[in-house]
Amino acid sequence: MPQYLEWEIYHAVYKLVTDMLNLKPGEVVVITADTESDQRVVDITAGAAHHVGAKPLTVWMIASPFGVGKLTDPVVPVEALASLLANADVWVEFNYKWLLYSTVHERAMELNKRLRHLCLVGMNVDMMVRLIGRVDLKVLREFQDTLASMLRNTRRIKITTPAGTEVEFERELGNPVLNNKGEAFTPGSHMLPGQISLAPKFDTINGTIVFDGSVYPPIGLLKEPIRLHVRRGEIVEVKGGEEAVEFEKWLKGFNHPQMLRLAHLSFGLNPGAKLTGNILEDERIWGATEWGIGYVSRRLTGAAPIEAPSHTDGVCLNSSVWLDDVQILDKGKFVEPRLAELARKLGK
Repeated sequence: MPQYLEWEIYHAVYKLVTDMLNLKPGEVVVITADTESDQRVVDITAGAAHHVGAKPLTVWMIASPFGVGKLTDPVVPVEALASLLANADVWVEFNYKWLLYSTVHERAMELNKRLRHLCLVGMNVDMMVRLIGRVDLKVLREFQDTLASMLRNTRRIKITTPAGTEVEFERELGNPVLNNKGEAFTPGSHMLPGQISLAPKFDTINGTIVFDGSVYPPIGLLKEPIRLHVRRGEIVEVKGGEEAVEFEKWLKGFNHPQMLRLAHLSFGLNPGAKLTGNILEDERIWGATEWGIGYVSRRLTGAAPIEAPSHTDGVCLNSSVWLDDVQILDKGKFVEPRLAELARKLGK
């Protein structure tokens, strides 16, 4: 008997190596994993890379780090791994605790200007099938291109949710809008399809943000909402129950001012995503918005990164969004005509 989703996972991984990585014969592919990774995903991806003529190299880290970003530095062999990645063409992250924003990531991208990095942290068989294999990537990319174009011409954004989010901010025309379509065709870091991210003018972010999906790290799925009161881009109050207390303690435990500042806004756009507690998937739930806190990458600033000891992401479900007073999203459903038609083709 076949294993769970055995045939479907082969189809999804083939799309990964061809439609997302565009692997060529002879390219060196480094796949990183830790003790929380799904071995089937790692092994089948390595096999598919070999099948198209690439040269896969799988790196299993002995222990999963205690945190993400630069919190991985004490556990990961930074110099050895960065040196390996400096001589690769492609890097796929399947490790659960992401190396994105870590010293390894910074050093690898600095040493290797041709490196194509695809961040698929914590990817398991079920997610691979739902978020890649069963998604019409061509239509999704058209949807994302349409929304990204709107965002690039937007100065003011307002977001509300039924849980109580009510926040507004401005953005600088010309600043990066990261359209994460899963196209790791060019050097740099790339993400799973189904997300668009941007950095607001940080000192214009004011209002209340309510996480009611998940927050990771340090929690995962939320049992009750966490309310953040934000003034000029800084979290000035955290309210809620026990999880809010835990989250505030984690943020303040770094004793670093950037860990109380917002880092980016993202839009969830993958039609196959559902709330699981894996932030890679949760932040792509259709019609959700997600806020990053802490470290800000150079991809978002368009210049130098804004340093912080770590980074966390929180999900706001069923969002309503206005771009320059024009509503495009209503409680998780896209209402702008062009977006609504493409959403219909994606089954949303």
